[in-house]
Amino acid sequence: MNENLKAQDVLLVREKGSNELNVAKMDKDGKVRQSKPDDSENPDFLKIDRQGNILENFFENFKRQVKDPTRFEFFRVPAEKFNEVVQKLQEAFKNPEKPENKEFLDLHRINPEDFLKKQTQEQGKTPSQTQTSEKSYAIDPNSVHWDKLEKFGITRETLEKTSIAKDGTSNLDKLLDYRKTGLVAVSIQIEGESSPLRTDARFSLRKQEDGSFIPAIHPIRHKPDLDSPYFGVKFTDEDKKNLQTTGNLGRVVEAEFRQGEKMPVLLSLDKLTNEIVAFRADRLKIPDTYKGVQLNEEQKQKFGEGKAVWIENLYSPDKNKFYSANVQFNADTRSFTPHFNNDKKQSQKQDNEQKDVQKTFRGKELTGEQRDSLREGKTVHISGLVDKKGKGYSGYITLNKETGKMNFMFPKQYKEALAGGKVIPDDRHKTQVAVNSEGKTNEATKNVKVPLNKGQMQPTRKQAEKQKQGKQKKSKRVKM
Repeated sequence: MNENLKAQDVLLVREKGSNELNVAKMDKDGKVRQSKPDDSENPDFLKIDRQGNILENFFENFKRQVKDPTRFEFFRVPAEKFNEVVQKLQEAFKNPEKPENKEFLDLHRINPEDFLKKQTQEQGKTPSQTQTSEKSYAIDPNSVHWDKLEKFGITRETLEKTSIAKDGTSNLDKLLDYRKTGLVAVSIQIEGESSPLRTDARFSLRKQEDGSFIPAIHPIRHKPDLDSPYFGVKFTDEDKKNLQTTGNLGRVVEAEFRQGEKMPVLLSLDKLTNEIVAFRADRLKIPDTYKGVQLNEEQKQKFGEGKAVWIENLYSPDKNKFYSANVQFNADTRSFTPHFNNDKKQSQKQDNEQKDVQKTFRGKELTGEQRDSLREGKTVHISGLVDKKGKGYSGYITLNKETGKMNFMFPKQYKEALAGGKVIPDDRHKTQVAVNSEGKTNEATKNVKVPLNKGQMQPTRKQAEKQKQGKQKKSKRVKM
């Protein structure tokens, strides 16, 4: 077998009602003919390059030359398996309604109208339009009602020339790939108004029952409507916070787009229009790796639940560096995207502030100032503690941020640690520390000549009387 045949097909023709297949031929003058399929390497056979466009010309000539083209059927078969496939086709013609025969015939059948329509549409196009039609899209451009788009002052050519991304993606590319366009300027004529309303909006395509697509407009909203239910979904305060901070709801919800039919979806906010966007949860495809990082089963499960997942050592080829971030599926962009406004470090800091610093220590309630000092890594004096025998004692505590627990020291241990620079003194309680630990006085006890006890913040009655007497004597001496 000639190796060149592996990239070619042979066109076969059959008159409806007949079990006989012929090979379609076309001479240099464009005249179409038929011949018996006796030799697949016959140079007169119409060989179809699988990347070529010869069929448009053939069917145009065939339609022009044959009085009733609709009574013929056409099939294409691989040239390298020509004899084998021809035999199977002829067998299938004997019982075409048999499921496996019908499937085999449909596999090789081609519709001339598809190529005639394509050729007609190519005529009169600009080179730019022709180049666009050669691209491979998820949505056939010919199935789109472009005239409905023009009512908004937007044309197919406008979309092709706007929002060209770094990778060459235009608004037209996005639209025909089941995505939204970027923001484009639109003109909307409102009944009763002389001049049209001019604004910005995004567009997507919506599939109709007949398989065609019509444009759907997504205008800019002043703010997202989170107080009203979204197809039966009521947003909690946490939902609203998630949507406003990360742009994603963070959980799977049941939306009722049709009465009585609930669908599990993920919800996100379109950051350009403030519109709520839904994505079917059962269509979510979770990757094994993300930006060079292998995902574990727990991370995959969280992705499936719509949650954010903290991932470290992500690689950015644009910046040629590694980074870490929360990653979450975004229903609007239909992709897993990182967000940095709620990163793990900030969350950990909030957790330390809200959870790690306990409110009590050994039954003694800590003040707000004491907890603030502990968060800052300082060592705080604490008094009023009672041991198992009912005897009171005091000391110093420091927060162990690794365990979230308190480390306790007696005054002697604290002094040694302070001298060795192993602790940070609590500046908020210098006066208290001095009085309680170092025997120094405060404002209330500065005139007391008798040594103070540890923990004493006020003078005793006897000390107060002596303090008063001392002030009176001093006052008399001044008068004299």
